[in-house]
Amino acid sequence: MIGNIEKFVKDVLHEDLGRGDLFERLIGDDFLVTAKIIAKENGVFSGGVYIQEICRIYDIACKWNVTDTQEFFSGQTLIELHGHYKILLKLERTILNILQHSSGIASNTFGYMKMLDGVSITILDTRKTRPLLREFEKYSVRNGGAKNHRMGLDDTLMLKDTHLKYIKNQDLKSFIDNARKYIPWTAKIEIESESIEFAKIAMQSGVDIVMCDNMRPEDIKEVVNFRNANYPYVLLEGSGRITKDTIIEYAKSGVDAISIGSLIHQAVWVDMSMKMA
Repeated sequence: MIGNIEKFVKDVLHEDLGRGDLFERLIGDDFLVTAKIIAKENGVFSGGVYIQEICRIYDIACKWNVTDTQEFFSGQTLIELHGHYKILLKLERTILNILQHSSGIASNTFGYMKMLDGVSITILDTRKTRPLLREFEKYSVRNGGAKNHRMGLDDTLMLKDTHLKYIKNQDLKSFIDNARKYIPWTAKIEIESESIEFAKIAMQSGVDIVMCDNMRPEDIKEVVNFRNANYPYVLLEGSGRITKDTIIEYAKSGVDAISIGSLIHQAVWVDMSMKMA
């Protein structure tokens, strides 16, 4: 799921172009040039589908030396663009912003994936995304090798600590049973747990997924053992301050997935530049 790429691209371009590039008033005849997008550090490429749309709108010929999900290296020419000088000049910053931002997230995500070294587990992002950039940033996560968690509040019912304050005086199982009458038949119910005891209660209440939030790996292992023995169909997710230094320990706890907000919000842009020929 990426959404309306054309609208996204046009909105981004409008933000920068406004009523037009002032430099265009200062030059006469236009002419054809080749512009190269060059990597200034190593990374994983992402953002290609958006650049393809820009090239389509402005009739720019594009030669791809890398595509989404592929690794690249410092000094490598990633894309060669052939078009009119005025157009490429005014598109330069938008093209670089998209590629640097998206590739930064993909590269950061790939760094987490490499730490797993053959351990079979699903790595997920979160809803901690920049406003209006969720689809763009989650697309970038996928290019780095991880999977998306919820796209929004409408595809999974997740009960976090703030929700549980409302239902704490109610019977949790009754609440879950009633919730299934109102949510889509295909929607799952996930509940956040910060203790072994509540994780067991959550499974007994009939949820589909239990998030073990801010729990120690050894405590998560106990939750996993209880799940395996009693509710093997329930999915378990580890979450909360998991870093590249600790991801292996959590991955070996037996959970089905680990969600990491820092895939996105701690990603750093990959340095790139555009050079005209």
